[in-house]
Amino acid sequence: MLNPQFGSGVLYGIPNAGNLVTNPTPMQFGILQEVQLQFKGDLKKLYGTQQFALAIARGKVDVSGKGKIASLDPMFFSQLYFGQPTAAGVQRPQYNEAWTATATVTPGHTPVTDLGVIVTGGTGFSAGIQMTAVTAAPTVSGTYQFTGGTYKFLAADVTAGLTVAISYVWNDATHGYTLSIANQLMGFAPQFQALLYNNFKNQLFAAQLNACVLGTVQIPTKQEDFWISDFDFEASADFSGNIGAIYADQL
Repeated sequence: MLNPQFGSGVLYGIPNAGNLVTNPTPMQFGILQEVQLQFKGDLKKLYGTQQFALAIARGKVDVSGKGKIASLDPMFFSQLYFGQPTAAGVQRPQYNEAWTATATVTPGHTPVTDLGVIVTGGTGFSAGIQMTAVTAAPTVSGTYQFTGGTYKFLAADVTAGLTVAISYVWNDATHGYTLSIANQLMGFAPQFQALLYNNFKNQLFAAQLNACVLGTVQIPTKQEDFWISDFDFEASADFSGNIGAIYADQL
């Protein structure tokens, strides 16, 4: 019977074996763009003395999937790729915070990592120049010291009306969450059940793969476009010897 489908469908990963985090949680592949599931068998042909094969048999079959998503979530990586837990809070970058230089500048948040200082104005200064970080109090024009979460500038530069853009990382403990990635032994990875389904004109088509492991997940960037992440995974038989299932409504 006919069962036409339209669109990208919906894809879930349900952690079910391997190296799992505490409280394994089903994850939706967010803002799904496309998915391809593939069954690829090795075909073996038997020939005699003539041109055409006398018999064909299928040997090994690779079962795989690949697709694209537009949602990058540390929970996704935690549950389905690294098998390592997340913690509350993030290290948040602050980009080009504007300041008029004084002897000591205390930024709007408490920096834990310096990302550099750029000149934006001042007598005798060229805008856009990257200032040089030094480890002691500045003694040369165009240098600064990052210490104790503050920025220190040369008195003569301050007198010249130096203005700057300061970039840094600060500890935001109240928003988001962080996945810290530890180096694990070879083979360490979560396994999940993949469920791809779609409903078009109220007709269901679904494919389930019981034992999947992600191979690639990209973190891409692109000028004037959305970040679209490619992923791929391989599937094997589960502990009961089953690959999965395909099920659908019939018109």
